[in-house]
Amino acid sequence: MKNKIILFILLLIQIYVNYQNWIIEGRVWSSLEYKFATVFSIIVIISLLLLLFKNSIFLKFKENDLYAKTLKEFNKGYGGKIAVFILAFIFYAAFMAPFIAPYSPTEIDYSNMTYAAPSWNHWFGTDDFGRDMFSRVIYGARIALGVGFAAVLVNASLGVTLGLMAGYYGGKADMIIMRVVEIWNSIPFILLALAIISALGKGIFNIIIAVGVTGLINFSRLTRSIVLQIKEKEYVAAAKALGAGDLRILYYHILPNSISSLIVLATLRIGISILVVAGLSFLGLGIQPPTAAWGTMLNRGQEYLIQAPWMSIFPGLAIIITVLSFNLLGDALRDALDPRQLD
Repeated sequence: MKNKIILFILLLIQIYVNYQNWIIEGRVWSSLEYKFATVFSIIVIISLLLLLFKNSIFLKFKENDLYAKTLKEFNKGYGGKIAVFILAFIFYAAFMAPFIAPYSPTEIDYSNMTYAAPSWNHWFGTDDFGRDMFSRVIYGARIALGVGFAAVLVNASLGVTLGLMAGYYGGKADMIIMRVVEIWNSIPFILLALAIISALGKGIFNIIIAVGVTGLINFSRLTRSIVLQIKEKEYVAAAKALGAGDLRILYYHILPNSISSLIVLATLRIGISILVVAGLSFLGLGIQPPTAAWGTMLNRGQEYLIQAPWMSIFPGLAIIITVLSFNLLGDALRDALDPRQLD
């Protein structure tokens, strides 16, 4: 009953937000960001309605023994649950930014151009251009999560592929692939990022490439070690006996049995990628102004650290909370998906 009351309150809040934006403001489908926010808000409403009135759909997952054991292990500690709650809020703010941010991230308040302190009109204050810091922090979550996930996707795709090939074929292929990965990993990240950005130019897409092609050794080593264990299993030998090709064995028999460990590593890498992107933006190599990015805001705020500390405090807290939440979630998933705990 208590959970249904909370869900009902969340549903009312979402309906109110949609009413304000769709009916009062008329912001539904006029631009790409409004389209994304509209679609996401509809998904949220449908999900809340299903949880309220058709929760039997979700209860079917609990009938699965593996899912039940995993959920039980995940719920043993508070770190994972807190991380899920915080990250859900951050994801919601990122997708709903056009609907919940009180101002545009680039809108200038000419009456508060001298870095106004936090107030009722500007909860996080304004920067030296009179832009609302609360709105910029919310929009910055979109950049952080988007670039972080995209970079990890590139990183995982390359690293897992190399690890699968090295572990499955072994021998000279294993030695060559892993030595190349280790040499690539030995290049200092900042130098590599400088080289990539200098060659390709600044921009979000190039930042994703620069962050995505570094740290391949993490996914490569993990995947290789798992493949070395799995490729000797009976079901792999049976697949070979039935005439299955190498690619089919790798992607239909070996990779699915590696996914739990890769999910944990990917979760931890997302937090690292967000931190790296913020660092590059702080150094002027990442997201460029006037785009709202947490690292860029920190870079700007350091010039006014004494006069306007809120310009650095709030984006800094956003980075810390987001990265810490991903780390807590990764630790909780590592414990929950540990095969020894699920026996």
